[in-house]
Amino acid sequence: MAAEAPCYTVVFEDTTESPSTQELRASLEKGTDEDRLDTLRRIIVSTINGNPQPTLLMPIIQYIMPSRNKQLKKLLHFYWEVCPKYDENGKLKQEMILVVNAIRNDLQHPNEYIRGATLRFLQKISKDAELLEPLIPTCRSCLEHRHSYVRKNAVFAVYTIYREYEHLIPDAPELMQTFIAAESDATCKRNAFVFLAHCAMPKAVEWLISVYDQLTSLDELLQMSIIEVIRLDCKNDTTHRPRYIRCMFELLNSSSHAVKYEAATTLTTLTQNPAAVKAAASCFVNLVIKESDNNVKLIVLDRLDTLRSKHGHILDGLTMDILQVLSSADMEVRRKAMSIVLSMTSNRNVEEVVLFLKKQLQQTQEREFEKAPEYRQLLIQSIHVLAVKFSEVAASVVHALMEFLGDSNNPSALDVVAFVREVVEKFPHLRQSICDKLTQTLTEIKSGKAFRGVLWILGEYVEGLSDIQATFLDIRKVLGEIPILASEQRLLDEAGGEEDKKEDKKVEGSGRPKVLADGTYATETAYTSTTSARLEAVKDCIQAAIERCVACPFISFGTFKDVISALILGGDFFTGSVLASTLTKLVLRFDDLTNDRPKANALRAESMLIMTSIIRVGQSKFVTVPIDEDSNERILNCIQTLSELQEKSIVHDIFLKDTKAAYSKMLVAQEAEKKESESTKEHVVQVDDLLTFRQFSKKSADDPIDYVEDLGKATGTAEVREDFISNLSRISQLTGFSDPIYAEAYVKMHGFDIMLDVLLVNQTSNTLQNLCLDFATLGDLKLVERPAVYTIAPHGFQSIKATIKVSSTETGVIFGSILWDGPALAECCVILNDIHIDIMDYIKPAYCSETQFRSMWTEFEWENRVNVSTNMTDPRDYLKHVMKSTNMSCLTPEGAMSGDCDFLSANMYARSLFGEDALANLSIEKTEAGIIGHVRIRSKTQGIALSLGDRITMSQKDCKPSI
Repeated sequence: MAAEAPCYTVVFEDTTESPSTQELRASLEKGTDEDRLDTLRRIIVSTINGNPQPTLLMPIIQYIMPSRNKQLKKLLHFYWEVCPKYDENGKLKQEMILVVNAIRNDLQHPNEYIRGATLRFLQKISKDAELLEPLIPTCRSCLEHRHSYVRKNAVFAVYTIYREYEHLIPDAPELMQTFIAAESDATCKRNAFVFLAHCAMPKAVEWLISVYDQLTSLDELLQMSIIEVIRLDCKNDTTHRPRYIRCMFELLNSSSHAVKYEAATTLTTLTQNPAAVKAAASCFVNLVIKESDNNVKLIVLDRLDTLRSKHGHILDGLTMDILQVLSSADMEVRRKAMSIVLSMTSNRNVEEVVLFLKKQLQQTQEREFEKAPEYRQLLIQSIHVLAVKFSEVAASVVHALMEFLGDSNNPSALDVVAFVREVVEKFPHLRQSICDKLTQTLTEIKSGKAFRGVLWILGEYVEGLSDIQATFLDIRKVLGEIPILASEQRLLDEAGGEEDKKEDKKVEGSGRPKVLADGTYATETAYTSTTSARLEAVKDCIQAAIERCVACPFISFGTFKDVISALILGGDFFTGSVLASTLTKLVLRFDDLTNDRPKANALRAESMLIMTSIIRVGQSKFVTVPIDEDSNERILNCIQTLSELQEKSIVHDIFLKDTKAAYSKMLVAQEAEKKESESTKEHVVQVDDLLTFRQFSKKSADDPIDYVEDLGKATGTAEVREDFISNLSRISQLTGFSDPIYAEAYVKMHGFDIMLDVLLVNQTSNTLQNLCLDFATLGDLKLVERPAVYTIAPHGFQSIKATIKVSSTETGVIFGSILWDGPALAECCVILNDIHIDIMDYIKPAYCSETQFRSMWTEFEWENRVNVSTNMTDPRDYLKHVMKSTNMSCLTPEGAMSGDCDFLSANMYARSLFGEDALANLSIEKTEAGIIGHVRIRSKTQGIALSLGDRITMSQKDCKPSI
């Protein structure tokens, strides 16, 4: 809908050195052209900001309008656009007759630039019929000017005038039809065609049919306009649809990428013919490969993905073509293309796709390029998805991917472990070969997390007697010398040599006074020991060896054969506990299968020795950090299980059956969740909704693209349904009822803007003059414009609107005051209450994978911890309450939180409109006193973490216990 008045940009005006009206008048009269330019700029800015200075209108007409300076003429057009043209009675000012005469002279000027610029100016004043009417004949004559610059601007000038006041040029469509038939310039033709498309569609279609055979040779802009006309004409029933379809086929071969894209998009709205759909998709693929702009690539890939979702297997033949997009250097483009390929892969082409991905994976190892680790991880994840989905390729890829278990890029190695773990569970016939391969690669693994995954797989799926013994030997090889503590102590003694036999030498340090507890002074003497120095050297060498995976002269893991020992010495006792659990499972399974008691006892004894060695070294001086309580307890439990081998059979089931069953259950839950997310949700229609009869007919094409409707939705001009109660909750009282002025504000969030609609009520019996509402902001808020000065009658009302820009998700505050002139010109003031902006209007629920969550959790540095204080008694109810109050989504699967348990731990995730990520972890316990625990919030910026923490704290005060 057209606005009632033109909208202008507010320009900052420096009022500290604002010249008076007399000074401006003198500068217009006697100044040079540069002075006049500067003065006219000041007047335009002042007029835009609400101070029009009408007394300067005649001096501008008298001194500026006759000038031949082109810059002054251009600036004068801006002034005529914004200056008040009507008096208080709504009649055109007399001075404007002189302005109209000057504009007519410019329209007849011999310089084509001045003519063209003036014609463009006419489009800005198209709502002033009294100004335009005398200029119509001159404007029409410009259509026949020799220069194309004048003609193309004359066409749009006629278009804007005809659109607003059809009676001023009633024969404009016939005039344009004659013009376009005789015109040779491509831009002029395009402008005239746009005129006919919006004002006389039948004439536009008639001209289009007349040039049908020449479409491929037309200018790019004209081809784009033709596509738009075809799209508009096909909204109605037209007999030209088959001809339009052939036209779109021809434009798919255009040299312009923009024309190709629009033609392919329009073709899919005209027909669902498989040949047409495939041609459009092929065009999209070529555009993605040839286009250099990554943003364009992503847009076209989105369109291709939409086409794939509607037309299914028609596009399967293009799968290998889409794989060529992976040559792009941008990771977002690669991810988008890979997701499309994975959704298009079927039994017919899965082998070709997997072969291509394996070659790409090999290239990431052979040559280094930008973001190679990320690309390798994407390829591994994609092969993982395909192998699980298509069992026939699992055997061919699992061994190839296991080569990357020793990858220095930790996420890639973890993805391989996750893939192998899922394959070995779902495909029992591959377990033997996979476990054999894993034991061979143990010496190549560098990551503690990868080691833990591999050890768990070996503990669960190695089943034969000979396989258990072979696996045990291979694990023993990567452990090094056992016991670890005795081995390290011996190496430390050997490193000291002869010096260990000597007494520790006392080295006199620079004595310095030290204040004792009673306030007296004492001299502090520094001691050093060759033994402690060597111990520190051992620790430093261990840490360096773990980080660089190089040989260490002090410890025995020079060829990586005892990397597990190095990890344990470096403080990774979680890996030690997983090793203990794996050895326990192997011993229990071996004991069930064999009757050879000596072998079984030997295996059990060596396993207990390894576990004891891990605990002892964790309590020694050789480790960088002592063993944690959880790992210590876990290893002790394993030792106790092996020492009581025949006594507690229920513990055997926990080790040998329950852990594997829990993993199987988790896989089933993940698959069910994935299927549920992929299933299309049924569209729910209310009984009182308006019926669209078009839905009863069979669609012959994809939904047509209505850019006008899309623009309306994007700008918020479409119909918006608001709740009355919700609107009332957004009203903030700014002043008290006893103040001279009562003020309240309705705060409305609109995208990145905050709209303030302030109502002022004069509660006095005096007229309040020069009243100004002055706002200021705190936080990432910015006031767009300063409200004007008002005069309010006694007991009168005044509505004032203000706009504030928001640039980040932080709790902002708007404060201010109301100023006006009191008796004897004394300044009166009322201070306003603060308006706090709700962060929840900019936080939306979002979803991410567990890997992405963990990566962001490690990366984000700002953390806010909120202690739980609530009357609620059910942990799940409290989780739902926190999710509702913070607009966050729960990433923890429902299956992981099911069951009767007094503990609850869940991860939550949300994303702001500004692209900021917000992570939260809820860890609570149900006790007799109620729910205790905490919520940890992490984000990249401090503001969002603090704001969400405040939100949770406030919501805890308002929550009610469940009945």
